[in-house]
Amino acid sequence: MMDVVIPPFERFYAEHRDAVYGHLVRLIGRQRAEDAFQETFLRALQGYPSLRHGRYLRAWVFTIATRVAVDDGRRARPEEPGEVDVESLDELPAYAQLEHLADELPEKERAAVVLRYGYDLSYADIGAALESSEEAARQAASSGVRRLRRRLA
Repeated sequence: MMDVVIPPFERFYAEHRDAVYGHLVRLIGRQRAEDAFQETFLRALQGYPSLRHGRYLRAWVFTIATRVAVDDGRRARPEEPGEVDVESLDELPAYAQLEHLADELPEKERAAVVLRYGYDLSYADIGAALESSEEAARQAASSGVRRLRRRLA
């Protein structure tokens, strides 16, 4: 399979900025989305030179945006003293628990499984990230989970 050429960052930004901003507004609200949007594309710019191919750039930037939103949510809600759940401190976030399990899945299935079960994105958002329909995203996640079950059984 031929690798897709990585477009210049300016074109990548122009093609994805509106969808990423809308995604962030849905996740954390319009007020905090501005800063998260800037942080998302700053992280994307920093990682852009190390990309190996141009496939699934949309899923990649949605993953960055979701991580920025999660980080923002953690900063926005400081824990009250005495409310720290010691057991949860040792647990990895859901996306980190899934990423190594999904490594051997085909790319679309891997992305769909991690975005759905690791980041709890809706199938509509996953479809947008993968540039496919909501139904295709649902099917990719379902197929990925079936493959994982067979492999782990």
